[in-house]
Formats: sequence, C-alpha cells, structure tokens
Amino acid sequence: MVKPTLTPEELEQLRWAHRHLEHPSFAARLSNVIGTPIEQTLKLLPKSWHQRINKAAEFSIRQAMDVAARTLDAERDLAAQSTYHKFAAFAAGAVGGFFGPLGLPVELPVITLLMLRSIADIARSEGEDLATLDARMACVEVFALGGRSTEDDATDTGYYGLRSTLAFHFTSVANSRGASAGYLPAGVGLIRGISARFGLVISDEAAVRMVPVAGAISGGLLNLVFMQHFQDVARGHFILRRLERKYKPDVVRKEYERVQKDETRMTKGFSPLEGW
Repeated sequence: MVKPTLTPEELEQLRWAHRHLEHPSFAARLSNVIGTPIEQTLKLLPKSWHQRINKAAEFSIRQAMDVAARTLDAERDLAAQSTYHKFAAFAAGAVGGFFGPLGLPVELPVITLLMLRSIADIARSEGEDLATLDARMACVEVFALGGRSTEDDATDTGYYGLRSTLAFHFTSVANSRGASAGYLPAGVGLIRGISARFGLVISDEAAVRMVPVAGAISGGLLNLVFMQHFQDVARGHFILRRLERKYKPDVVRKEYERVQKDETRMTKGFSPLEGW
C-alpha cells in the first residue's frame, strides 16, 4: 500500500506554518518594530500590575469563549477579511492609546473579540466547519499558541506539545454537560491555561507603551502588530488542521517533525566531531 504524501505546494505550506508556529515570540516581533528590547521593562513592572493584566486576560478569554460557542457559526459563508480586522484593531488601539497602559484592561476585551472574529475567518478559509464544537475550540486554542515565548523555544514545548496539553483540557470541556447543545462551558483549567499564555503577550504590548522610545508609536500600530501576530499563528494552525483532515494526523506530524529536524541541523551547523 502506497503511503499518502504531501504535494510540493502542501509541503511549502507546512514549512510556512512551522516558521510561524515554532517561533511566534510576540516580544521579539515588538522589539523589531520599536528597535528596543522590552524584557528589561517587564522586569521593572510591579507584581500587582502583572496580576491586573492576567485578570484582564482571563476576562477577555471568557468573553471570547462565549462568542465562540454562540455566534461564530452564524456567518459561515463569509470569506476571510484579515485587512478589515487589522483596520478595526488599529482604530481600537488609536482610541485606547490616549490612556496609555492604564487603558489596556478596558481595550483588551474589544481587541480580543476582534481577533477571534479574524481567527474564525481564517479557520473558514482553511475549510473548518464553525458549526462544530471542535472548530470553535480550535479558534480559542490560537490564543494560547500565540502566547509562546523564547523560554518555550528553549524547551521541548513545541507546537504539538502545547497542542496536546490543551487537548487534555478541551476533552474535559467537550464532554461536560451542555457542550453538545452548543454551549461552551467555561472550564477553569482551560481558561487559566490559555489566559496565562495570552497574558504574556498582553504584558509585552503594555510594556512597549511604557518605553520612552515608543512614544511616537501609536496604540493603533501596536494593535496592528498584535493582530498580525495572531493571524499568522492562526493561519499556520489551520493549515496543519486542513492537512490533517486530508491525510492522517500522524502523516502530517511526521513531516512537521522532519522540517523541525532539518532546521535544527542547519542552525547547529557543522561540527568536525559530530558532523552535521
């Protein structure tokens, strides 16, 4: 029996997905925009400030999950409108920018819902049926996948590792009472797991608003970077899910791991003792 293989075009799509899913550090992307590392700024912020951001992240995720359960399947025929969502995010950021980092907890639920709509658009364009609980959960999953950091890159917590961890919570939520009726229960473990990573991204953006060199950078521009970041992660995520529907998941994962090994070998370089 001939094993199914990905086409050259699909392999290129998989490599694109790998680049955006294995190196999705939002802090690095922001640093490239403003030309200044933000890690030191984060270290100077008080613990109470981080706690406030995490609470805002958890509230926003709860709102997003509710939308995912109740409304995403209502517009199944719309095509992806990434540019529209970027414009809306820019507008929200421009208004919130007047209040600086203190206005972020108020602005955050709005931008989170905008991102969810954009994520759903991308999911539809990759063939997802948003009438199903699985597809809606996959949309919410992007918030955690986009919250990976450079610390994750230094460990074995790759895309599939994090996805497996989230799947443990998703299974519990899907099997809970009411899920089959279209209601997405707000599982405590699931929300905290996603909001903890999402909060890291939010902290990065808020920290940039405090950097003096970023004074000329509007909240609108920051939100454009914010939206683009999660759109890229969503596109990579749903590319893999589309390929997994066409082929078996283990076939796609093996190709993904092969790309990972090739990248590691090229990054490591040649060693006279170990070879490539």
